[in-house]
Amino acid sequence: MSTDVMTNPKTTTKEKKRISTKVIAQIGVLGAIAMVLMLFDIPLPFAPAFYKLGFDEVIVLIGGFALGPWAAVCIEALKIALNLLFNGTITAGTGELSNFLIGLAFVLPATFVYHQNKTRKNACIGLIYGTISMTIMGGLINYFIILPAYSFFMKIPLDALIAMGTAINPNINGLLAFVLLSTVPFNLLKGVLVSLIVFISYKKVSPVIKNQ
Repeated sequence: MSTDVMTNPKTTTKEKKRISTKVIAQIGVLGAIAMVLMLFDIPLPFAPAFYKLGFDEVIVLIGGFALGPWAAVCIEALKIALNLLFNGTITAGTGELSNFLIGLAFVLPATFVYHQNKTRKNACIGLIYGTISMTIMGGLINYFIILPAYSFFMKIPLDALIAMGTAINPNINGLLAFVLLSTVPFNLLKGVLVSLIVFISYKKVSPVIKNQ
């Protein structure tokens, strides 16, 4: 009995260290995969060329479902850092900042809700909350931060950005209309598509991540 008492704390400490190392490695692998997926994006007919649909958040969400919300934040940050390291930026960092902030608005509500009770129902509810959050926050972040910053750092007048939207949709006649008719639909569509992929696949993929 005394031997067990003496050895258990050491065993527990070693086990915690092993788990921590394992999770860090998993986050690294998932971050790298998400970064690669950032290279494959799809332009949309209702949005300007600088809005492209990507599926890197699928990996972030699956990682968050398997490892927790804090892991989702780490994967999100790592994929951006790796993308900047290997591919640089063509948006003076504003695109990467947008991807990070809006990505967090998506994955944090989704993974937090799911980890309250790990059921398919909670996964569905979390993904719905995440999609709504990303749609709303994406609009606000673009309106107040990203589009003005992009205009400033890229030396492109804000009116010129709005004109890109107007060329696609004549109803876009100002920054607010640009966000409502371009940014919001873009993020809503992205949220729905990514959520469907994650909901269908996460139960099959999560055990693979945990057992690596």
